[in-house]
Amino acid sequence: MIRPIQEKDLLDILDIYNDAILNTTAVYTYKPQTLENRQQWYQQKMDEGYPILVFELDNRVAGFATFGPFRAWPAYKYSIEHSIYVSKEFRKKGIATALMNDLIAIANEREYRTLIAGIDATNEKSIAMHKNFGFVHSGTINKAGFKFNRWLDLAFYQLDLSGPKNPIEE
Repeated sequence: MIRPIQEKDLLDILDIYNDAILNTTAVYTYKPQTLENRQQWYQQKMDEGYPILVFELDNRVAGFATFGPFRAWPAYKYSIEHSIYVSKEFRKKGIATALMNDLIAIANEREYRTLIAGIDATNEKSIAMHKNFGFVHSGTINKAGFKFNRWLDLAFYQLDLSGPKNPIEE
């Protein structure tokens, strides 16, 4: 079941996110987050009106997804960057795909123009999933990060969305 986040989900989300930090190159950071960090993240997303979706399975958060601004300047207001994380216990069950479907629907509903993914260039499964949705490679920043004693390349993929009927400059 996919639903909007509830504050009670933050512990499960913290576990999923910290596993990604400690064991994968999905997040280019080193130190695990605290519950307080996730509470601040949650509150900021809620204050700014960005969605956080959770995929609930067996009364647990099996994965979560969100989007937010791509860049801070006003002219980027129709571009968003998303994140999807799935618990290591629930991978290969179509959870990321289901979350992506809902994120794209919300982004189109809100009239965004471009959905952007920053993906570690070695993450072939994530890249394949994004391509299945029609994302196209829009560039790679070589040696963008250093983690696990190696340089990491960050590949960007983007999906064109329907966008606003009447975009404005404000």
